Amino acid sequence: MLNLVLFGPPGAGKGTQSENLIDKFCLVHLSTGNLLRAEIMAGTELGLRAKRLMDAGLLVPDEVVIGMIDHKLKENRDAAGFIFDGFPRTVAQAEPLDALLTQNDTAISRMVALNVNDEELTRRLLERGKTSGRPDDQNKALIRQRVREYNEKTRPVADYYAAQGKFSAVDGIGEIDGIFANICGEIEKTR
Repeated sequence: MLNLVLFGPPGAGKGTQSENLIDKFCLVHLSTGNLLRAEIMAGTELGLRAKRLMDAGLLVPDEVVIGMIDHKLKENRDAAGFIFDGFPRTVAQAEPLDALLTQNDTAISRMVALNVNDEELTRRLLERGKTSGRPDDQNKALIRQRVREYNEKTRPVADYYAAQGKFSAVDGIGEIDGIFANICGEIEKTR
């Protein structure tokens, strides 16, 4: 089973490259945002718990998200693998994710980080903001804050997987197909 974490700051190109990886390797896309919405719509116990928290303006705790991931893993036992989108964002999330995957007789195969400098990230997000309608893509100060948050809170997850020998970095600037080929080259090292 091929389980990937595509990693990088906002605007690095994760969404574009995730779609390419899903198509090439027949992976199941595990987006925590999509999982939350699906569980809420289905009226599951986890979904109802998440909705109560969200309605109160609170963050959904990691254990609820892990429960939703567990549900998705069990639903897709015959999958070729999974691509994790938006999770884990902290080492405190990576550790229980690894434990959950071990319980399901699998593991993260590789974390691939897309490296893009802050100036390019800002340019990309401002450009995306012209069509996305997202206010956080239209404000330079908010964009810089999001990148700072990533650098301070999320980047340590890369060190966590590097310590396991599962981390690769790819230059996220260039032609989409060239970046994709480099990502695939890193993935092939794990197979």
